[in-house]
Amino acid sequence: MRKSRHARLWTGFEAELFDTSGGFAGTRLFPNHNVSMLVGAPIIVTCRCGGVVQRRLQAPGDIDVVPAGFSGAWQYEGATTMLILNVSPSLICTAAQGIGIDPDRVVIQPQLHLKDPHIEHIGWALRAELETDEAFGRLYADSLGLALAAHLLRRYASVAPKCPSSNLPMRRLQRAVDYIHDNLADDLTLPELATVVNMSQSEFMVLFKRFVGMPVHQYVIRCRVKYAMDILSSGWHPLNDVATRAGFSDQSHMARCMRRIAAVTPSTMAHDLPNLSNRYKQV
Repeated sequence: MRKSRHARLWTGFEAELFDTSGGFAGTRLFPNHNVSMLVGAPIIVTCRCGGVVQRRLQAPGDIDVVPAGFSGAWQYEGATTMLILNVSPSLICTAAQGIGIDPDRVVIQPQLHLKDPHIEHIGWALRAELETDEAFGRLYADSLGLALAAHLLRRYASVAPKCPSSNLPMRRLQRAVDYIHDNLADDLTLPELATVVNMSQSEFMVLFKRFVGMPVHQYVIRCRVKYAMDILSSGWHPLNDVATRAGFSDQSHMARCMRRIAAVTPSTMAHDLPNLSNRYKQV
């Protein structure tokens, strides 16, 4: 029996966390690339995919990859929790173009009982996003999804990728930075920002980090924190209004990010502005 705990649709992929008390799960043909990772108690699982039948002890972090167009079936011999990532062919196509692969020639191969630290890291991060509801937001999740698609291509596709070009004029990356500052109140996405500079999402992620010294999702959070602090330092404002104007999901989200980045809370700023000047300049 299967019970969905959390599910979320992001750009090009869907993530679902579900509990199973045991039994059968599967489908005849997957329309998307299916990446499943055990995140609960170890359990005996029998998996069938591509003519292969495998019975194994599956531990937390163990992964199965069933590409689109393949069938897959799992028999769980007890209770556990699974994370399922359904990656759309369109996201694979986007990632392929970004790393120099012809999308029409890409064939991802099935992988059973896989131990892959990179996919595992992405899986645990997406589980945290599902359970906290807004830990870093949509932009961070989009980045993880694209990183997963690119990794599947690099490690498990039949066509080897080329290295992305690194010659992007600085003025184009500055255009992305300016766009972020002008649209902090919006729910910024990775495809949106890559379009602004007319480049692939994969290349944008790599070169933006090189340009500003941090991943794009971290930069956006820092910009939102600084903008919120600018507003608060100008005088009294309703905190919910400040959070909305700075692009946070709510007042609590703003307070958590501000505490983590600037070691201060919105309420503290109202009472102790003179002592915050040095800390504020470093945000």
